[in-house]
Amino acid sequence: MGIPSKEVRMEIRHICKSFPGVKAVDDVSFDIRKGEIHVLIGENGAGKSTLLKMLAGIYSIDAGEILLEGKPYHPKNVIDAQKNGVAMIHQELNMMQNRTVAQNVFVGREPYRMEKLKLVDHRRMLRECREVLESLDIDLQPDALVKDLSIAQQQMVELTKAISMRSSLLIMDEPTSSLTTKEIDNLFRITRQLKESGTSVLFISHRMEEILEIGDRVTVMRDGCYVGTREVEHLEMQELITMMIGRSLEDVYCRNYQEAGREALRLQNLTGLRFRNVSLEVRQGEVVGLAGLVGAGRTEIAKAVFGYEPVEGGSIFVQGEELKERFYTPRKAIQKSISFLPENRKEEGLFLDWPIRSNITQVALNQISKGIFIDKKKEESLSDSQIEALKIITTSGEKKVLELSGGNQQKVVVAKWLMTKSRVFIFDEPTRGIDVGAKSEIYEIIDRLASEGAAILIISSDMPELIGLSDRIYTMKDGEIIGMLDRKKKAFSQEVILKLIMEGGCADE
Repeated sequence: MGIPSKEVRMEIRHICKSFPGVKAVDDVSFDIRKGEIHVLIGENGAGKSTLLKMLAGIYSIDAGEILLEGKPYHPKNVIDAQKNGVAMIHQELNMMQNRTVAQNVFVGREPYRMEKLKLVDHRRMLRECREVLESLDIDLQPDALVKDLSIAQQQMVELTKAISMRSSLLIMDEPTSSLTTKEIDNLFRITRQLKESGTSVLFISHRMEEILEIGDRVTVMRDGCYVGTREVEHLEMQELITMMIGRSLEDVYCRNYQEAGREALRLQNLTGLRFRNVSLEVRQGEVVGLAGLVGAGRTEIAKAVFGYEPVEGGSIFVQGEELKERFYTPRKAIQKSISFLPENRKEEGLFLDWPIRSNITQVALNQISKGIFIDKKKEESLSDSQIEALKIITTSGEKKVLELSGGNQQKVVVAKWLMTKSRVFIFDEPTRGIDVGAKSEIYEIIDRLASEGAAILIISSDMPELIGLSDRIYTMKDGEIIGMLDRKKKAFSQEVILKLIMEGGCADE
């Protein structure tokens, strides 16, 4: 890997940005060098996204200045930023689904056969798109429709688009949040290739291991302010965590392990969409992990238990009683005290345009209703108590959920299910896309629930998280349970779990 230049490509000087009721970015200064991968980290709500949007021309700055190649840089809009060589790949992809890869790559920059008549030269566009794809060793066809591509492939299209603009600074906002390990390796390969060519990359991530693997320098933000910049080569991880959250985090996985109680959830030979003959149990006061590669069937099991997807065979027992409903639905699952926190919180766990308060109380209307009317005072009282208890950062319970950071959105999902007083909780990727501080708070909630006797089933692709939280871990491969590991027998090991879920075999420790 080449050594990044000491020459500065972009210098950010004392920039500020405010919105009604909040100062999102406050006097932030740092620089980005030529040909370096500069990682920007911070808790959700630290001001990272606002800063990125100012660099990319989405927001204007209120104060301070930005220098690009030593000259003042104040983009009027995204197109102006792109003309200056600054492009951004957003975490939430926004693509034309019914158009081709080439059409998405060259949108707004289409080559013309006859300039005056604005006739698009489709042949040239396909050829030039293919050349960029081949140069990056990306296995995509320029004429493929975007709607037929996976999320990872769509991200590669966005990357191709940015590179085709010959950007000198590429901003990547949480690019790995929805990718598999193999897809992340491919993204990192291309990112290093860009670095070798002299492109600067500003890389936003919540994953500590990515900082060490891909970064040259890392800048930390907290509460809208600049905290510091460190060379990754000399980085101490504990120092970095302290910089991010303003306090030491000695034990991230705060579990008070205890003796499990009675059986709370049992699956017996359960068969459904992409899983078969699954048998497992979760007892009161116990956290049970479910490990497996993407596509192993873990999420499908969770949705089947919650009545979200059909069961083709086998049985579900809750508190020792078999569920025999002919039409088993999420409503029935809630009545049986089962809660499900989905992997995709934005599409399946929240109403983004609704206020925080309404999201928290949506599954507990019986607690705040007077006949057909909502008791607003009771709704406010109950939701505010959850906002306070879970430390949801907001100026008001009436604020729309879409305005919250990812970590606070996840807390709203948790708050909603705590309102139901459930005894069985299913967490599907509970900390995906949230920072280390918010993760710690989610872990504290999980531990508290277990201490109060709740049964918890956790699905996670974060192996240290699964090992740190679980009393037992079931391993899955190709839709089947292939083994169970028990903490008491000291059987937990990242190497053993990975070997099982990748190679199969059998484990019952």
